[in-house]
Amino acid sequence: MKTILITGGTGSLGHKLVEWLLKSKAYKIVVFSRDELKQFEMAQEFRDERLRFFIGDVRDRERLDRAFDGVDYIIHAAALKQVPACEYNPFEAVKTNIIGAQNVIEAAIDRGVKKIVGISTDKAAQPLNLYGATKACLEKLFVAGNSYSGAKATRFSVVRYGNVVGSRGSVIPFFKSLAHTGKIPITHPGMTRFWITLDEAVKFVFGCLNCMDGGEVFVPKIPSMRIVDLAEAICPGYEQEIIGIRPGEKLHELLLTKDEARRTIDNGCYIIQPEFPWWTEEKREGKKVPEGFEYCSGTNNMWLSVEELRRLI
Repeated sequence: MKTILITGGTGSLGHKLVEWLLKSKAYKIVVFSRDELKQFEMAQEFRDERLRFFIGDVRDRERLDRAFDGVDYIIHAAALKQVPACEYNPFEAVKTNIIGAQNVIEAAIDRGVKKIVGISTDKAAQPLNLYGATKACLEKLFVAGNSYSGAKATRFSVVRYGNVVGSRGSVIPFFKSLAHTGKIPITHPGMTRFWITLDEAVKFVFGCLNCMDGGEVFVPKIPSMRIVDLAEAICPGYEQEIIGIRPGEKLHELLLTKDEARRTIDNGCYIIQPEFPWWTEEKREGKKVPEGFEYCSGTNNMWLSVEELRRLI
């Protein structure tokens, strides 16, 4: 019986979050986004009186103040996330992903929102591109938001995960669009990525929202896949043309760095704990990860086979 708002609520994750929430006992679900057409389409698809729509941009602090009125929980998923677009339009990425996060934090505190989860990415761990750097800033801002909240009840945490199967802009529809050519471009034969389904991502986000104390960065344990295996799963037997790693890309992604491991515990998922959690006296239970540990897609102990990828797709 709570009111939950999702920024970027018409995106792939937002759409799936709404789908799950409508099966719950949520009192009201607010979709906050810039795209009126997608909002209209969602309203036609779900047709539920608990669903509300706000046209707005996280860059607009006044609009956030209005939208957050009476909201209990927020999932902040709004972002510019296409790596090439962020590289070509860096000021726009900063305005949405960093200034937008600051606006969300300040409006949430002023409106008395109870819990806010920010959605991050593996590209925020030792970022190589601007998108990853802006998400790394979001993580820092959200952790610090607990200090800005002070004695107030508003708490902020972050969820960080890897590539999402079937999300908009993923490599899957790109590979499928080339099926008629008989040839698939591969950036590097050794490239690996973390992989999570939309349903798994939603379940993890809700789990973290439920158990968060504030200031944590939650990292799920998810499998890795090889790009060449993904290409084979989508277009079996096709020629794979090596075209080289693109600007801003890594060969392998990190979900947890060696430096972060010093303040990370394992209790089913990895939890990077805040360095200065003066706003809480709670001590979270969990096993401390080993010194020098890192969670890398290239050295992961869980891998998806071609057959498993084909089933997921």
